[in-house]
Amino acid sequence: MLKLCFATQNPNKIREIQARLQAIGSPIELVNLVDLGCTEELAEDFETLEENAFQKAEYVAEHYGVSCFADDTGLEVEILDDAPGVYSARYAGNQKNSADNIDLLLQNLEGKTNRSAQFRTVIALIFNGKKYRFDGVAKGNITEKPRGIDGFGYDPIFVPDGYETTFAEMSLSEKNQVSHRAKALDQLIEFLKIQG
Repeated sequence: MLKLCFATQNPNKIREIQARLQAIGSPIELVNLVDLGCTEELAEDFETLEENAFQKAEYVAEHYGVSCFADDTGLEVEILDDAPGVYSARYAGNQKNSADNIDLLLQNLEGKTNRSAQFRTVIALIFNGKKYRFDGVAKGNITEKPRGIDGFGYDPIFVPDGYETTFAEMSLSEKNQVSHRAKALDQLIEFLKIQG
């Protein structure tokens, strides 16, 4: 088994990634920041998902001497010029409250018929001292109001293309079939399988 750290403090992301790894029989043994003794908040102060993901992965690789990956994800709403994008977690303020973020987004979409959006995830991998990047996109639409109790973030208002249900109405295994994060993770896993 290949030991790899997932550089995140978000327990929901860890749960999603672990479920996907188990579902596809991955060769990775996932280590989290707590396992490493890393309790500090990882900075995300760049203007792009790519830069933020690499900032987190590089910090952990340098300070803890492990191969690791980090992700940054944004919800990009077409009619809002791809906002909230890189600011998705703090769209309604630095308190990073999902309900507040959803409320503000729905307010900003009031009266708009174009509700096309996409979730985009960038995974940054530092592996044996080298940098790699993997991208995943899930296209869909924003609902008029939140639906469902599972998932996290904007999941209650995002319906992926080809479905009638929001991410928050899906089981974790259903969401992992189509989600942006799962698509990026699958590319990462394929890459690591080739590395042996």
